[in-house]
Amino acid sequence: MDCSYRILFPILFFILFVSVSCSRSLVETQIKDLNNSVQALFVFGDSTVDSGNNNYIGTVFKADFWPYGKDLPDHIPTGRFSDGKLTTDFIASHLGIKEYVPPYLDKTLSVEELMTGRVINMDKQLEYFIEYKARMEQVIGKEKMETHIRKSAFIVSAGTNDLVFTYFSLPVRRRQYNITDYQNYLLQSTQKFIQSLMDLGARKIGVVGIPPMGCLPVMVTLKSENAIFQRGCVDYYTTVAKEYNDKLQTELQTVMKINAAKYGAIIVYADIHESLLDIIHNYTNFGFDEWKRGCCGSGLLEMSILCNPETMVCVDPTKFVFWDSIHPTEKTYHLLFMALRNTIDILAKK
Repeated sequence: MDCSYRILFPILFFILFVSVSCSRSLVETQIKDLNNSVQALFVFGDSTVDSGNNNYIGTVFKADFWPYGKDLPDHIPTGRFSDGKLTTDFIASHLGIKEYVPPYLDKTLSVEELMTGRVINMDKQLEYFIEYKARMEQVIGKEKMETHIRKSAFIVSAGTNDLVFTYFSLPVRRRQYNITDYQNYLLQSTQKFIQSLMDLGARKIGVVGIPPMGCLPVMVTLKSENAIFQRGCVDYYTTVAKEYNDKLQTELQTVMKINAAKYGAIIVYADIHESLLDIIHNYTNFGFDEWKRGCCGSGLLEMSILCNPETMVCVDPTKFVFWDSIHPTEKTYHLLFMALRNTIDILAKK
């Protein structure tokens, strides 16, 4: 969760300067279903939940161009790192909010739009969240604003970019930490973030684990001994992800015990690791033809600017687990949403 520096991520034969670890985001949406006890949904995460914040920040790690968004209704790229909708869009729709969540940094949005859904850059996420609360207080008053936050559900998805890019793709962190210490560092950062959310009024929090990293096409390409002819999950990195998730669950249980009585909070773990691993291991059962590469270009390394209007794409993205070399297709995002739905319902009804 460290965003104090820029990422230098090697792609092909040049260095691409991006802010991958800093392209986190927060999603807020107004819940219209009165059967739910929550009034809004906030989702904090990385590029997998970015609905277009990258359009408004100084980074080349963008997705505001074709073929990103090719399967959205208007076939217009929105900044989502996929061919279509994200898991967060499906969550918003499931809760009866809206079909698509707009980005916080789009300053053309009205206060009404702010109350029905926005994405906030996680670099300054807590600062923006405080700003959000202040704006809502001006509109609906302090008491209603506090009730609004207290009855909202929060989802936090963090750690993937930190491990995939910051730790395993760059030497700096590996010189400072062994993998166990770096996992503990991330866990402490996550714990502090959750504590900050609770201090700001959050009471219903779901924390998403990280995916099987060794099965992401980009990791298969960069970390396999024979990435061209013998592509398969690199077990070590998937094991690291599983170990981190196990530690995360233990940490969340501790945080829950400490804060349940103090705040009346509920904190739950949301697993996507096993769900995505199941999709990959049994991809044909889910109607996929390919998981070892993405739909865009060769699918081995392409992402962001390397997946562009000049890049060839597969004919049918629904046959691919991944859209580019790290981000899933809309179909996969929907399957992951289905795996998370029970957790979302728990947060919505508690």
